[in-house]
Amino acid sequence: MQDPFAFFITWPTYGTWLPGNDRGWVEYHHGWQLPNRNLESMCTTQMKEKQCLLDPGERKIVIAQVSETCQFRDWTLHAIDCRSNHAHIVVSGAKTAPKKIRKDIKAWCTRRLKERSNQNRSNWWAERGSIRYIWNEDSLARVVLYVTEAQDRKGLER
Repeated sequence: MQDPFAFFITWPTYGTWLPGNDRGWVEYHHGWQLPNRNLESMCTTQMKEKQCLLDPGERKIVIAQVSETCQFRDWTLHAIDCRSNHAHIVVSGAKTAPKKIRKDIKAWCTRRLKERSNQNRSNWWAERGSIRYIWNEDSLARVVLYVTEAQDRKGLER
């Protein structure tokens, strides 16, 4: 079997997409789930901190740190977009599991955010995130376009 070209990795900030969310949500190992207000309320009461929304300066910290981590690990960063409530990256990492890539990047971003923005916050990110495998150049081009341009166009097309 061929190795994937790249990985499309997305992760939300802490508390911004809880289980039960009215947009639907993904249950680990069980897939897409319908909204459930009672579940979302219960999860909200269990949060250890307020939800995390990244300001423009924090978003710049994340972008710089993702680039630095990829360069240090010799991973190819094809695209990145950090929003107030989530981050997207498209990355290739030869012989590196995508979960390790996500884990390392989130950990380094957390370190930098604590150093440069808010040392008192403990929870910057949701526990996991999404990993999609990119198998060919056409798919890579489409996902890079989505990450670099489509996020700003959401809701503008009719």
